[in-house]
Amino acid sequence: MALFHIIALDKPDSLDLRMATRPAHLDWIKDSGPMVRMAGPFLGDDGETPQGSCFIIEADSKDAAIAWQASDPYALAGLFETVSVRHFKIVVGDLA
Repeated sequence: MALFHIIALDKPDSLDLRMATRPAHLDWIKDSGPMVRMAGPFLGDDGETPQGSCFIIEADSKDAAIAWQASDPYALAGLFETVSVRHFKIVVGDLA
């Protein structure tokens, strides 16, 4: 198992799509169980409006992490403009 950092940035003007898909997205994260080590939205300059998603997950491979992210209801709905999946190493923090 390895850790992966996933950054998914929303398409412009997609807040309505994000909010409509949010319940399915949260259920999907819950169903993913302990592989999700950390998750949360990026916020706009107002400190409130979600504009993307950030995850740290455990997966067997980068391909598995990419496949997992692609199954996100947000991704399936076409919310994201860009997605980045990278190996990650925790050095400091509660997840270390």
